[in-house]
Amino acid sequence: MGDIKILWADDEIDLLKPQILFLEGKGYNVEPVSNGHDALDKCRNNHYDLVFLDEHMPGISGLETLSRIKAINKDLPVVMITKNEEENIMEEAIGSQIADYLIKPVRPNQILLSIKKITENKKLVSEKTATSYRQEFQNIMSELNNVNDHKEWAELYKKLIYWELELDSANNEEMKNILDMQKSEANKEFFKFISKNYTKWLKEPGKESTPTLSYTLFKDKVIPNIDKDAVTFFILIDNLRYDHFKMIETLLKEDYRKVSEDHFYSILPTTTQYSRNSIFSGLMPSEIDKQYPDKWFYDDENAGKNLHEEFFLQEQFKRNNVNLKMSYTKITNHHAGKTMEENILNLMNNPFNVIVYNFVDMLSHARTEMEVLKELASDEAAYRSLTMSWFDHSPLLNALQKLKEKKVRIIITSDHGTIRVQNPSKIIGDKNTTTNLRYKTGRNLNYNEKEVFAVKNPEEAFLPKSNLSSSYVFAKEDYYFCYPNNYNHFVNYYRNTFQHGGVSIEEMIVPIAIFESK
Repeated sequence: MGDIKILWADDEIDLLKPQILFLEGKGYNVEPVSNGHDALDKCRNNHYDLVFLDEHMPGISGLETLSRIKAINKDLPVVMITKNEEENIMEEAIGSQIADYLIKPVRPNQILLSIKKITENKKLVSEKTATSYRQEFQNIMSELNNVNDHKEWAELYKKLIYWELELDSANNEEMKNILDMQKSEANKEFFKFISKNYTKWLKEPGKESTPTLSYTLFKDKVIPNIDKDAVTFFILIDNLRYDHFKMIETLLKEDYRKVSEDHFYSILPTTTQYSRNSIFSGLMPSEIDKQYPDKWFYDDENAGKNLHEEFFLQEQFKRNNVNLKMSYTKITNHHAGKTMEENILNLMNNPFNVIVYNFVDMLSHARTEMEVLKELASDEAAYRSLTMSWFDHSPLLNALQKLKEKKVRIIITSDHGTIRVQNPSKIIGDKNTTTNLRYKTGRNLNYNEKEVFAVKNPEEAFLPKSNLSSSYVFAKEDYYFCYPNNYNHFVNYYRNTFQHGGVSIEEMIVPIAIFESK
């Protein structure tokens, strides 16, 4: 405790000698001053872990001193001490982000408790979180060995994310490393589960053992939740993982009440072209290709792959006898986002509105290409923080804040998630083989069978084929495909980047949540 340095400002500092001696006896380093000016000089020229500040001092008041201290160092914890219990003084001090508030006369143990609460809070939270996770560790391992259906997998994934966010907040690196190992183990088992069940699900739609998939999302979870008495906004944020959703949910809950939280499974490949077209059309990719051949483009064709989502949704609504006036807005850049924000209240004229926001997907792809973003999103926690920062300052959040006073229902989801890739997997294909790092489709693919989920007959997975001998392979866990040419360069270039298209919990289990204005 000797390294904890406290500044104590009080015009009656000599009368506080017993309290100061008590704290020094406990190992704290206390520096006394008798007015606000001296306190400010000390704060400008020295480092302190904590400031005790008397409210009533000659010269500049405690509240004025407080605001100036915060201008020097906004993160320095300040404890306000006063004889006055007037509510307006308390409110002003709390509004200025004081760490604690004590009423004179202050007892030594009262001061000690305040110091411990402020200076040791992070440490105590970290220790408590680590202890709780240790206790939960065995339960998760046991569940991992016994999980055998899609609902249990979703619950297990949510539990892992809960602990990941808790350990992140507690800043406990040792426990985070253990959790990373547990997530890795979960992905090994999840891959086996998907390899065994995926094509079976596609043959058995509607069965309890089959989860809601991209192509049944509207039928199962959106259409039944369109509110006839409120305007519904369906917001699809591209490439939004469950942990990212939990982060942005904290901002949404300031203005909206969460009605429900659910999930669905993205189809394979877990990419925008396949999963999002499937969501809006209510069809699997091969069915889109058969029914609307002019609106489905193969991977190797040089054309926009997601240009017909509004048309697909209108067709799906017709098939399901949904007769609603709707709007569709796609945001692919900041300017489009600002335009949407400005016009958001005009959309209240439609009972149903779709907003597709591409930012997170652009961020993950840009991160691969741009060294600056590589630095900014170097790991899971940094990627979450970057996503949270984007959402906090986004036209989307601003638009939602404009809607909070209206009677609205907000449905938020994504089309797939993303995974940080670590392990390269060699693959060979001809020049028409697709470029995605997490899945490949083409002829005569040569790969390590232990590292992929292979679909040799695309019809089984309702996937279109550009020629008769096309097949698909999906990278498992955190693997990523690299060609033998210039192999080492690309291995290093793409390692630790966030990719999607393959089989992992992070890519396939997608959140969908419903919020209502309070």
